Amino acid sequence: MVPGAVCHTAGVPSTIDAARRLLQAMPKAELHLHLDGCLRPVTAIELAAARGIDAPTSYLGMFDVLVAAEHPGSQAELLRSFELPIALMQDAAALTRITKELVEDKAADGVRYMEIKWAPAIHRTLGLSLDDVVTIVATAASEAARRLGVVVRLTVVGLRSQDATLNVEVAEAGVRHRAEGVTGFDLAGSEGPHPDPAPQLAAFEVARAGGLGITVHSGELRDPALVRGALSVMPSRIAHGAPAIDDPALIAELIARGITLDLCPTSNVQAGMVATFAEHPLARLVRLGVGVTINTDDTTISNVTLSEEMLSCHIELGLTLAEIWRCNLHALRAAFVEEDVRDALLSSFRAWAAHLPELHDDESP
Repeated sequence: MVPGAVCHTAGVPSTIDAARRLLQAMPKAELHLHLDGCLRPVTAIELAAARGIDAPTSYLGMFDVLVAAEHPGSQAELLRSFELPIALMQDAAALTRITKELVEDKAADGVRYMEIKWAPAIHRTLGLSLDDVVTIVATAASEAARRLGVVVRLTVVGLRSQDATLNVEVAEAGVRHRAEGVTGFDLAGSEGPHPDPAPQLAAFEVARAGGLGITVHSGELRDPALVRGALSVMPSRIAHGAPAIDDPALIAELIARGITLDLCPTSNVQAGMVATFAEHPLARLVRLGVGVTINTDDTTISNVTLSEEMLSCHIELGLTLAEIWRCNLHALRAAFVEEDVRDALLSSFRAWAAHLPELHDDESP
């Protein structure tokens, strides 16, 4: 969705070309990123062949299966794109490889801090326990982070459709593995049949009491009441949440409570929350004072890197480079990470941008 052609005027690179290169080089933070939405097509081909799973054997065929249509029609249609990845992610070798490759791909795009989300309970069909799944992903993420010089933290996810007792067990597993890099708890899944997160409140309370940061998926359907309902679990962040734009009182409450929206415009187009990228309210929310971060959601399923998503926010939504940079720094401030690590990341990001005036033109103190 980002223009691929390079535009030049009299041999001088265009402003868009310069912005593209700047955003690629920029150290970035990403908070809304799903492990099972980021498989490399080649990896999926090899894993399917080795495990006897019926799947395309060509790159183009696998690409078509893994990458969702630009307009699949609904959140339910979009969620079908996860079926093959989840089927492939049921053993230690697959989980390890996919985790390491995601960290590698993000590091190659300049992402220096990332939070990876995944739902441990759906990776147990071959006999892994919740603790096995968390340990496997945490070990792989830690090894890749050390090797690549980036910081990775993990968020365990319960599902709206899961029994509340199972989601409590997921939260408990996350708490047990805090020392291995698990710092957050989330609730995701189809909002249509399960609009209210309140029945899962016990899992959130277990996670909160155990020191995990709280976020919740809400607002992939265009209904601000869903976002307001998400406040019942007292999150510090909301994954998505863009429909809040239609409720001024809700916007005021988000600002007053300091709740951050981890927005993913391309994914929201795919889910039908907005018809086109240009209609996404991200820029308006930023300018109203809501805490906003920019994310891909699913790098493969949405076929977009974080640099490309930021560039589209610049081109399609009119965000200035300085506004994008502020969203990027806000991601570090809102991150579920230890304070000393946060401070070190903020210092390194600011040092990188110190001599780039276009990132500071309209930066508030």
